[in-house]
Amino acid sequence: MKISTLHDLYIEELRDIYDAENQLVKALPQVSKAANNEELKNSIEEHLEQTKEHVNRLEKIFQNVGESPKGKKCAAMQGLLQEAKELLEEDIEPEVLDAGIIAAAQRVEHYEIAVYGTLVTYAKLLGNEEDADQLEQTLDEEKETDETLTDLAESSINVEASEEEEEGEEKGSRGRKGAAAK
Repeated sequence: MKISTLHDLYIEELRDIYDAENQLVKALPQVSKAANNEELKNSIEEHLEQTKEHVNRLEKIFQNVGESPKGKKCAAMQGLLQEAKELLEEDIEPEVLDAGIIAAAQRVEHYEIAVYGTLVTYAKLLGNEEDADQLEQTLDEEKETDETLTDLAESSINVEASEEEEEGEEKGSRGRKGAAAK
């Protein structure tokens, strides 16, 4: 598709985020399964349901503008999810894995926040107020998810991961002292 107008760019960006959201719908169950902290697991499962609603909203927007949502692969989301997949495949302590999951999830949220913020602006400039309202609702939900992840990280998960590190350092130093004494 040749992009010559803001409307064309708007449609391309909508297709990109539509693919991104669909990639997330497929990936989030695996991430949830890997999470150890129950609050984190619940947050991911809630976001999965929310993401399905984001897909539905986007499909309604495509109907409103008379366009197909198909035809664009979101390489950015594909890369972010590949990094998350690699993390899940690591030999990693459960508490540290949860901290890594939050970091990966926040990278995804920040990408989505950037895209939805842009789309809200485009929709308003193009006079698509109904679309702008739908996109703004999704933008607000993405921001809320990011805040929830930050709260989880700060209140428990990153703390638990740092305690795991301290325990590992203590074991390591005891092991070195014991080896030196022999």
